[in-house]
Amino acid sequence: MLKRGPFVHVQQWFSIFSSRNYSKIGVIGAPFDKGQRKEGAALGPSSLRQSGLIKHLESIGCDVHDFGDIDYQPTREEGTVKNVRNMKDVIAFNEKLSQKVSQIIKDGRMCLTLGGDHSIGVGTVHGHLKAQPETSLLWVDAHADINTPVTSNSGNAHGMPLSFHIKELTEYQPEIPGFEWHSPMISARNIAFIGLRDVEPYERLIIEKLGMCALSMEEVHGIGIKEAVKYALSRIDPRNSRHIHVSFDIDALDPLEAPSTGTPVRGGLTLREGTELLRSVHRTGRLSAVDIVEVNPLLGSASDLKITLDAARHLAAAAAGYYPGGWAPKGVTDIPQS
Repeated sequence: MLKRGPFVHVQQWFSIFSSRNYSKIGVIGAPFDKGQRKEGAALGPSSLRQSGLIKHLESIGCDVHDFGDIDYQPTREEGTVKNVRNMKDVIAFNEKLSQKVSQIIKDGRMCLTLGGDHSIGVGTVHGHLKAQPETSLLWVDAHADINTPVTSNSGNAHGMPLSFHIKELTEYQPEIPGFEWHSPMISARNIAFIGLRDVEPYERLIIEKLGMCALSMEEVHGIGIKEAVKYALSRIDPRNSRHIHVSFDIDALDPLEAPSTGTPVRGGLTLREGTELLRSVHRTGRLSAVDIVEVNPLLGSASDLKITLDAARHLAAAAAGYYPGGWAPKGVTDIPQS
């Protein structure tokens, strides 16, 4: 008698969203940590692979091609951009990364980039926009990462990547030698933040001036993660027609869920909220690229690292459409009798 009453709507919901959905995924490692001052994020890709992330994706039915890591040796030169540390390295590394991301997406695979600090968002988002110009961006992070070289207090490039992509900020950017390969290709109206809880004053000014969709943890807790994602997507893709890129900083999660990261902030997303966010975007059928960044194996205890890597593995699976309620065997409709 389960088909009577309100439970029928629950059954219908599960029948829609628990259907088996295999993903073709291209994985690229971005071992780069010169966008900030703490060493270790460059070890993120190797640690994530060693934790079984790719094997886990394959075990849930994904067609995974691992393209290896971006091959780059840091120059140890500061470059000529005032108030941006290691900008020469940031530019050179991200040019290579952009090319690889474009290639993976053009090959018909969802691009999963394993960071690395969040300055690699310069290359991942640019590469995606080159391959699919009609793309919207979800920036899932405790921080806005939208400082310009002029407004930054730290000079760390991992706090600036978003500003380089936004068309409306072009006039506020300085001339950057060697950055000619990059140009802003996305409007502020096609970008949304989820999970903010540590935003600098000039970042807030930029967000307000550009009228951007910015959901802090206060809003997320107020309306719930599903409604937050639904609202964000309605703002950045009102016609449900654009490709979607999710750039997910592991510090969007609460430090209890992901302690091995460089700039943790209490009061973040639970792992359940993080995975539901990615599953919700996957269900649109338009998710084309995901970054998982700022995992730092050198920070915290062995237990902290295990917790963080486990969280990242669950996030990757959710982005691939993994349904935690399980699937029946493919092609089997009856229970074996003997």
